[in-house]
Amino acid sequence: MPAPLADRFTGLLCFHPVAENLPMCLIVHRSPVARTSRSRLPEVLLTLAIAAVTLSPMPAAAQWAEVIETDDAIRIETDLLEAVIPKRNPKHWMTGIEKGSFRDKSTGFREVGDGLMVIDWLMEPGSDAEWGDEIIAPDGNGVGRYVWYENEVDPDRREYALLAHGSSHRKRMIEGPQLCHRMKPVSPEVIRGDDFVAVKTSYRFEYAAPGRNPGSRWTQWVVFPRGERYFVLMDRIDSVNDSPEMFLRNDTPGCVRHDRGDTFSEIYLSYLGGPNGVRIPAEEFFQPFPPDRKFGYRRDQNRIPERFLRGYRLRDPETGRDGPWLAGLTLEPSVVYEAWCSQRPGNIIVLIEEVHGRPVKAGESFSAAHIVGFFDSVEEMEATYDRHRGNTALVVDDSGWRLTK
Repeated sequence: MPAPLADRFTGLLCFHPVAENLPMCLIVHRSPVARTSRSRLPEVLLTLAIAAVTLSPMPAAAQWAEVIETDDAIRIETDLLEAVIPKRNPKHWMTGIEKGSFRDKSTGFREVGDGLMVIDWLMEPGSDAEWGDEIIAPDGNGVGRYVWYENEVDPDRREYALLAHGSSHRKRMIEGPQLCHRMKPVSPEVIRGDDFVAVKTSYRFEYAAPGRNPGSRWTQWVVFPRGERYFVLMDRIDSVNDSPEMFLRNDTPGCVRHDRGDTFSEIYLSYLGGPNGVRIPAEEFFQPFPPDRKFGYRRDQNRIPERFLRGYRLRDPETGRDGPWLAGLTLEPSVVYEAWCSQRPGNIIVLIEEVHGRPVKAGESFSAAHIVGFFDSVEEMEATYDRHRGNTALVVDDSGWRLTK
């Protein structure tokens, strides 16, 4: 820049023309203009007009994420992912990520179940037999009785109960409703940072079992970081009840819909089969089996693993081509109370996970933190896990997000 001009140069004034896609920069001059009196206003305007001739286009910063909110949902598209979080009238379930909406932009593959990280009830082990019909509401809204084979008289319903829930670990609801089925419309909060988009959904359980109180609060944070093929999620419970062994049930990462393995080729469970985990071919899931027959995990019966990873290898049902893994990583293995990987009637693999399962007093809280997303290999899952291991909570504010223990 010539010296006379440099002496008068003070900086750039940038603006974004409505009709253009490039920000423009105006060279602003120092010079005697800034120190002139009102009588020299025409000279000031003339100098600015001359300066405005020198306009320089600057590269537009790439918009890495788009958030579109409607009455029914929040649609998020990042540089690498697409996802929808339901607010009302979901395609399938409320809570978590809506069915079929989670898409890997790198490969085009999508989630193939009924959504991701969906929430059921607040529960504990034990029988609900003595409650009888007290907890059944005519309209279906209520706590609900746990489907259990000993409660069923009809042979077909008894068989389904055995396949769905097994026969070795009876459970009951503390508070309801089952959120994925019966949660009323919600108004999630969206926070946008320079390198993340976060969504917070919260809901109070409306119904309680006999002798218990309704009103425990469930909170779910979902964070989409820039440049990643995964999201980070926390489920937290603030309890209004006492329980000797309270747990929250969800799907981690989510169920798998398939017809004899057409949508996936194998499942990986890090916590079974030794230090390297186990890879289970799709053929193992061609016939229904109960969750306590095989591929199950219970903290009181299994060794707590180094990592808690579970995922399935996607497959193109048209070509048979393998795609990426879709996996759920629970970042602190000891929070997992029980985990299923079972084939139910109706061509659905259930990946239920129950977290906490420890004594809770009214006024206390517990949480679990997860990473859910697409990975090209088990090794990539492990590397991601190791960068974030040991965390159970997620903190988000305008300045950023962070995992905490």
